[in-house]
Amino acid sequence: MASRFVRRVRTASGAVAVQLVVKDRGEVVEVEHVGSAHTDAELALLLAAAGERLAPGQQTLEFGELAAEPARLDDTADWTRRQPAPDLPVADPPSPGRPRSVQVGARVVRTSASLLWNVLIDAYSRLGFDALADEAFRAMVCARVIEPTSKADTVRVLGQVGAPTPGLRTLFRALARCEQRDYREKLARACLAHATRGGALGLILYDVTTLHFEAEHEDGLRKVGMSKERRVDPQIQVGLLVDPSGFPLEVHCFEGNTAETSTLLPVLEAFRDRHQAADLVIVADAGMLSARNLNAIEDAGMSFIVGSRISKAPYDLAAHFERHGNAFDDGQVLESARVMGTGKAARRRRVVYQYRFARHKRDDRAINAMVDRAEKVAAGKRPLKKDRFVRIDASGKGVDWDLVERARQLAGLKGYVTNLPATAMDGPAVVAAYHDLWQIESSFRMAKSDLRARPIFHHKRESIDAHLTVVFAALAVSRHLQDATGASIKNIVRTLHAVRSATIRLDGHEITLDPDIPATAQTILDRLPPTGH
Repeated sequence: MASRFVRRVRTASGAVAVQLVVKDRGEVVEVEHVGSAHTDAELALLLAAAGERLAPGQQTLEFGELAAEPARLDDTADWTRRQPAPDLPVADPPSPGRPRSVQVGARVVRTSASLLWNVLIDAYSRLGFDALADEAFRAMVCARVIEPTSKADTVRVLGQVGAPTPGLRTLFRALARCEQRDYREKLARACLAHATRGGALGLILYDVTTLHFEAEHEDGLRKVGMSKERRVDPQIQVGLLVDPSGFPLEVHCFEGNTAETSTLLPVLEAFRDRHQAADLVIVADAGMLSARNLNAIEDAGMSFIVGSRISKAPYDLAAHFERHGNAFDDGQVLESARVMGTGKAARRRRVVYQYRFARHKRDDRAINAMVDRAEKVAAGKRPLKKDRFVRIDASGKGVDWDLVERARQLAGLKGYVTNLPATAMDGPAVVAAYHDLWQIESSFRMAKSDLRARPIFHHKRESIDAHLTVVFAALAVSRHLQDATGASIKNIVRTLHAVRSATIRLDGHEITLDPDIPATAQTILDRLPPTGH
């Protein structure tokens, strides 16, 4: 005969999983996962919910100082509670030295992570996103921060945290409103207002990434192009503009086969027109380096700091190599100038170089690996691909040792091109500003991993743009919470999600029990600014 019981087991992550188990003739035939607890309070609620599923109407709740000792996460012993037979009493008989357990007929109606939900909607409000006056859009944004999933599955996520849950059709209508009412424009204005609350921006950072699709065929937007993830799926190019802390300011979508260099100007022009911005410094990596881009940025009244192609260094730094050879001090900064562009577009640019010993070691390892491959190609032990340092001439294949020597000469150097005069920003400050680009890489990783902006399952341009708008808003909420608390968004969600209140039905009445807030959660709450700040 099959028996059903509640089981508590510890998971590899350190949480405690509560399960409903069915055994038949000593073998487990079914396991239903009720949930995983990270705190004693959550464990108690999960056990109560599991007991209610095991024996509907028989669940008991202990109140007051006479309550028996509760189950705890640090109790490593395996624990089971079998469904009691009808003729057995529910309460344990009193024992010497132990208070009697008072049993009150009650059952858990629902639990909710209202603390987490309130933190998210407060952050949404602080950023000024309430100006959209669209609760369904807000629900999608906050749900993506909690658990990024499909739009259809968003209803489940909202239900699990006990948040107001719009219908699925309402969510899809909110996606349509994203484009009809240009939510991205309003969000961009709110983001800039938040980023400049402490003063005008001096620097803005730009980079581009790719997002792929689970689709077989290309269309007018989704095209196969140069993928940073080395995929061959149709994709789009996404340009992101952020402030020096990584807080998002603009997001733009381009066809998947668009060259990176051609995305910069449309994004900057949109930012300039939207905010009447000028006197800004644009920081971008070497992929954006082109004479046309730099001239256009300068003509628009803005300055730039862009990564330079290091291959020009021997000519730019000829005086240094003549006097000192390859000798550099760690962290040494040198400056030069170079004419970029041709004809009427030619302009003289300031170039800043920095040498780092740690970079030199990395470059040396890479050069040694490429020389090894080139030698194998020359010896016929490896097919020729796109290997560097391979020389092919009338005598056959060999290693281009002149090219190797030139690469070793440049090891440890990195260059930066700017139109800022040295009186406005010296060399070390130019280098430091460029290094802030790691913030935009961090935002891209958050969008792709924590918020799962990819893969994209939408196929219409309007739906894709609406999806990016939701991700953009969720990224802003996440970066804001991270900056305010010093904790990662994943840790914030995990910690606050575990703090759950419970609604108990007792004698026809419903009672909501607020949870105990553990110290880790309270630390996060204490660091948050007040709503409306």
